[in-house]
Amino acid sequence: MEKYGKGEGDQYVDFLVKTLKPFIDKHYRTKKDEDNTFIAGSSMGGLISFYAILKYPKVFGGAGVFSPAFWITPSLKNIDPKKAKKVKGKIYFYAGQQESESMVPDMLSVFEQMRHHSKAKMETVIRAEGKHNEPTWRAEFPLFYQWLIAN
Repeated sequence: MEKYGKGEGDQYVDFLVKTLKPFIDKHYRTKKDEDNTFIAGSSMGGLISFYAILKYPKVFGGAGVFSPAFWITPSLKNIDPKKAKKVKGKIYFYAGQQESESMVPDMLSVFEQMRHHSKAKMETVIRAEGKHNEPTWRAEFPLFYQWLIAN
């Protein structure tokens, strides 16, 4: 949405994949393959994490998509079936019912589209007590991580 400034998600995700990840892989002992490369975030971070696995499905093998701000980029709510088909990793969608009115329906809509077009292993979690804040995401993150490594 223009009132929030110009989005630079493409440049940000390109930076992660083409600059930051290569630097980390060069300077630290990492497992570089997609099965060991994950991205996660909340709100705008959830949105960009979902975008990252769509754009680079051969880099990111998993994404934690917490309370994704799909309302900020309505075009991302309509999944390109060709891009979705390329995603074979794992995606954990989380939203709380104490967030905005559109949070859960938007997330479920995206989840359903992905379910129809992708072979990704996905989990969707909706918590009645969930709010749009760090304590909620901090409590959910270990559950995401346990799911990620168990599947």
